[in-house]
Amino acid sequence: MTKKELPLQHNYRGPKESSDMAPAVILLHGFGSDENDLFSFASELPDTHHIISLKAPIPMQPYGNAWYNIYFDNSDGKFSDTEQAIASRDLISNCIDAVVEVYNANPNEITLLGFSQGTILSFAVALSYPEKVKNVIGLSGYINEDILKEDYSENDFSSLSVYTSHGSVDQVIPVEWARKTQPFLKALQIPCEYSEFPVGHGVAPQNFYELKEWLLKH
Repeated sequence: MTKKELPLQHNYRGPKESSDMAPAVILLHGFGSDENDLFSFASELPDTHHIISLKAPIPMQPYGNAWYNIYFDNSDGKFSDTEQAIASRDLISNCIDAVVEVYNANPNEITLLGFSQGTILSFAVALSYPEKVKNVIGLSGYINEDILKEDYSENDFSSLSVYTSHGSVDQVIPVEWARKTQPFLKALQIPCEYSEFPVGHGVAPQNFYELKEWLLKH
């Protein structure tokens, strides 16, 4: 299948066999990166799936893109632009609808795979709109409750599963933040597999092997 139009620029790789109602993996890159980053390992993902790597909407200088801006100030460290993050959350949600429509993807087989800021958005989309997402694979991120839809806890999460991992020496997002993810999700009765690897803000080879195995089972 050839690449179609979506609300966001993206890279696309179609399933090898039939594309009719095939599952889809939607890749969400991190702050300052672009759609080529995570797409570099598309060939390692199941060839039965649509692989779609979205480009975040906010251009950065001199290059790269962001889902929302992060401001640094000396008094309280990082500050995320919550309004921009919520806008991106809903933009990604609209992209899921478009993927289902234009690529004829199976609406019950959508996986969000994010890194860092892309993980934060993956969790926000899945917890706000769980009817649209089957799996979340969250790498080096955490759950930001400020960007979840109001009354999200009343949603039906019965079809949602999560794999998440973090570097134990991550210098960008503290591992303590990531360690809260599994108990947070379990309180919502969402199954969550959590792993740590002895790396910084990145993905270890063993981490990648583990997430591939998890995806094949889900």
